Amino acid sequence: MKDYGPTILRIVVGIVYVMHSYVALARFTPAGTAAFMANVGLPAPALTAWIVIAVHGLGGLLLILGLWTRWAAAANAIIMLVALVKVHLPQGFFLKVMAGGASVGGFEFVLLLLAATVALILAGSGALAIKRSR
Repeated sequence: MKDYGPTILRIVVGIVYVMHSYVALARFTPAGTAAFMANVGLPAPALTAWIVIAVHGLGGLLLILGLWTRWAAAANAIIMLVALVKVHLPQGFFLKVMAGGASVGGFEFVLLLLAATVALILAGSGALAIKRSR
């Protein structure tokens, strides 16, 4: 049964990353995502935007499938660490709900997602994975 803990975590975290990629592509657009990257001072914002979109999308899919779990988690952990330090830490701990229900600011969710991602690096893919890592 203990192998199912990482499985549940892996699938849910993978879904979150895939959805982040989808929102960056379809809603914010790559150009809008790049503009945000430039605004927070990240280097090569257009390239950085595409890297984040690709890592979240492909990495999230790999997590869902349980394929190269530790590598997919490591790539996403790097992105989340940068997001934590460059974007969310200065805004305090709690998310703030804006008009229309959008949440902004605060680092609580990013910290939780980073911790879950690091847990997958340490624990591996768990059960029901295409390539099970132990």
